[in-house]
Amino acid sequence: MTVAEPIQGSGGSKHSQTLSRGIRALEILAEAQSPMSIAELSSALGVHRSIAYRILRTLEDHSLLMRTEAGLVQAGPGLAALARGVSRDLQTAALPELTDVANRLKMTAFIAEWDRHDCVTLMTVEPRHSETTLAQRPGTRHQFSAGAPGIAIQSALTEEEWNRIAPGLPYRAEAKEAGHRGYAVSHDEVIAGVSSVAVPIIVPGQLPAAIAVIYISGTRETAPIAERLIRSATEIEVQLR
Repeated sequence: MTVAEPIQGSGGSKHSQTLSRGIRALEILAEAQSPMSIAELSSALGVHRSIAYRILRTLEDHSLLMRTEAGLVQAGPGLAALARGVSRDLQTAALPELTDVANRLKMTAFIAEWDRHDCVTLMTVEPRHSETTLAQRPGTRHQFSAGAPGIAIQSALTEEEWNRIAPGLPYRAEAKEAGHRGYAVSHDEVIAGVSSVAVPIIVPGQLPAAIAVIYISGTRETAPIAERLIRSATEIEVQLR
């Protein structure tokens, strides 16, 4: 994605543009499935390789990225340190429940939050001793127009509330259904062949979050999964009070 040049006279500056590019570089690295070359990253940023190199040097100085022996770059340990401070109370309350859900259901369990136009994965736990686990990495994001976590988050709000805090983002009809039954379901929306079940979590003073699992479509019944997630969501909410 190419970062737009700042408009003269609008308050933009070279420094803010550099910051924006640095943040975008971190987003790209966090979403990448494997380490990237500088050429690949500069192409994804839409900038010359020399500019990408200067950005990477700064990020590397702060341990936000690291280089492999082959000279490729990937997200660094500094990002994990920063992430620990994000929604700290929610992460602390959710971790035991995520661990239990993942191991009991033999599925990857995760917490998702609202982030501007997207639903973003805050934290994830994969089950122990499972050969068919689907990965869901922290920082993974998708639009609210797809996926059970986004539907679940919307279901905790009225359509009027949603339109007020997220103008321009449609309130899905499925959110109303999820509000009535207490959970959301999606099939093949984010990834073909993958289903998700999600339950909203009410976070005091914040927008709702969601606890969710992903699994191969058609392999499990939805109702037992939803029941387990509802119990976990309730326990997390109790811990947050």
